[in-house]
Amino acid sequence: MWTDVVNLQGFYSTRLGETAAQVIRGNIRDHWSDVRGKSILGLGYTTPYLSQFEDEAERVLAFMPASQGVCHWPKGGPGKVSLVDETMLPLPDYSIDRVLLVHGLESSEYLRDMMREIWRVLTSDGRLLIVTPNRRGIWARVDKTPFGWGHPFSRSQISQLLNDTLFVPISTNRSLYVPPSQRLTILQAASAWERMGKRFFPTFAGVLTVEAGKQLYVPGTPKKVQGLRRPSLANVPQAFQKHSRLGDAEGE
Repeated sequence: MWTDVVNLQGFYSTRLGETAAQVIRGNIRDHWSDVRGKSILGLGYTTPYLSQFEDEAERVLAFMPASQGVCHWPKGGPGKVSLVDETMLPLPDYSIDRVLLVHGLESSEYLRDMMREIWRVLTSDGRLLIVTPNRRGIWARVDKTPFGWGHPFSRSQISQLLNDTLFVPISTNRSLYVPPSQRLTILQAASAWERMGKRFFPTFAGVLTVEAGKQLYVPGTPKKVQGLRRPSLANVPQAFQKHSRLGDAEGE
């Protein structure tokens, strides 16, 4: 079940949410250090993590599942968010270079359908980056944050899911060792918690960040990948539609 967008906004507006977002943003940047000229799609609730790429990537979009709800982003600018069915993304095949999935893997009731749809829209050398609660971490055991809802994953479970849905795991990082507490003294020491956690108890991180690429050549490709669907672009933010029309004109 998807966490309601109001609850997600509420969490990220707290000190604890801001601290969690700051730690995870750094982890995401470790995976994607250079996204110049790339198109980035955030699926789930990714707006706290996409802003760092706005001035660097060619274009940035955010898709929020209908069961979660939608909110405007970015503040004070043209909207880059669309409300979508996560199993039928309104994008052409091979149109996105990077997909960031946050608060999605643990929430979707149609997990494999969503993963195969992500596979469809990624370019041949595209990358998927999953941020999900670690099954062994304390954050997955506290339901006062969004990381305590849904189904947490272990590293081996994510690897198996990726293999089953035609992805190849590339790298895994761990983060969010700071306890899920609102106490200011604990949050102010978040950097120290991260350093100690990575050194002394890495398996108990709150969040796993897994990057994967597309597996292109496999025997017995599932029908859903063979017969790729071409959803309408009606719900795509205006900026992306304009880019697509210009690309078509140049091709002519």
